[in-house]
Order: sequence, then C-alpha cells, then structure tokens
Amino acid sequence: MTAAGTRVRAAAATAALAFTLILGACGDGTEDTGNAGGGPELAATGAYIPEPPTDAMAGGFLTVENTGGTADALVSASSDIAGTVEIHETVDNAMRPVESLPIPAHGRLDLSRGGNHLMFLDLTHKPVEGDTVAVELRFETSDPITLDVPVEAATHTGE
Repeated sequence: MTAAGTRVRAAAATAALAFTLILGACGDGTEDTGNAGGGPELAATGAYIPEPPTDAMAGGFLTVENTGGTADALVSASSDIAGTVEIHETVDNAMRPVESLPIPAHGRLDLSRGGNHLMFLDLTHKPVEGDTVAVELRFETSDPITLDVPVEAATHTGE
C-alpha cells in the first residue's frame, strides 16, 4: 500500500468516527419531554378548608400535581392552627389515617370531599370563613410546599 492510500484510509476512518460521535450527541431521535426521566416536579393547587361546624377538627382539600418523571408521596403536613395534621385515606366511605399517599409520575394526588384529605386536629381555634391558614406539605423526596390556605364557607366544594 502506498503512503497516499494509507492517508486516504486514515482520513476515511477519522471521518467515520467523527460522524458516529456527532450522531451519538444528537440523542435517540425522541422528543424532549422536559423532566420525563427526572425527579418529581410538584405543585399544589386549589387548596381550601371549609369552615368547620365545631372547633374540634377541620378538613383540608387540595390537588398536588406531579409533572416530573418520578413518583413521590405526601408523607406529612403541619399547620399553624392544629396540633396535629393527619393524612386520611377514604375507603368504602370510611376514613382512616395513613402514613403517606402516593403522587404518581406525570399524575396527581387529589384530596377532596368524600375522598382522601387532610384532617386538622387539636385546633388552637376554630377557623372561620375569610381566614387564611398556613399549611406545610412534606414529601418523601421533594422539598416541602408551604401554602396560605383560604377558609371557605362550610358548604364550599372547591368547584
């Protein structure tokens, strides 16, 4: 083989390697979906507390949306009006405290009347319509979310 032939083959091999590296850097051809494979991305919306009939306890309702690619879980909550805030699951019209509620990747956790909800116990005072209640939500992996939750009429349904 001549020196010129060796140079041509070396140049061709270098070009093929460069082309392979460029194609690899371009990805697999799928659309970028933001945080599709990343961690959870949580946001809480629609929060409210209906004015309770007594000063013993109150319910809290909201939606936690997860636009991220990894599931998370609501593991606890606290508030400036309650000594204890429990996470309640409702099954067959019976509520019970649970350790956590899942928030699926690209999904949501709805806390609503007749369903899963927050239960504010050991109230320091009865919240009344027009008040705002500070609530902190804590999650298995995500940073806490702090909300100023409005107290609505006892009959308010969030819709």
